[in-house]
Amino acid sequence: MTLISSILPVSNIVLDLPATSKKRAFEHAALTFENNQGLARLTVFDSLFSRERLGSTALGHGVAVPHGRLKGLKEPVATFIRLAQPVPFDAPDSQPVRLLMFLLVPEESTQKHLDILAELAQMLSSAELRHGLNEAQTPEEIRSILHDWHPGIEY
Repeated sequence: MTLISSILPVSNIVLDLPATSKKRAFEHAALTFENNQGLARLTVFDSLFSRERLGSTALGHGVAVPHGRLKGLKEPVATFIRLAQPVPFDAPDSQPVRLLMFLLVPEESTQKHLDILAELAQMLSSAELRHGLNEAQTPEEIRSILHDWHPGIEY
């Protein structure tokens, strides 16, 4: 099991969201965290977007990992959103983004936050894994792909 799969409930996986901008994707992620974890949508949005203003969280290859710290949060939690159509994201490769893994961590979180981000960067650098995430038909398939991933193994 991966670190990300342990903090990503199936209820936080959204497929083919018809968002037309980065901001709309962030708003939907904040709403998902509010509906499923009881976190205040505006607080979540502000945390995620404040980090994004420091520099794009796009990794390239159509992937971004927006993340933020949240006061009062006890454990990290994630939301995965696959957009219906890619949106501009100021990515290093100038490619629009379709796959977004939103990560919230406790305000005082340090090493676990870094470990999760490192795992995601390694995981999402796999072309095979990205292909699987783009082609999956259900949230359960997405969760399974992320759960079963191991470094160095292509799918």
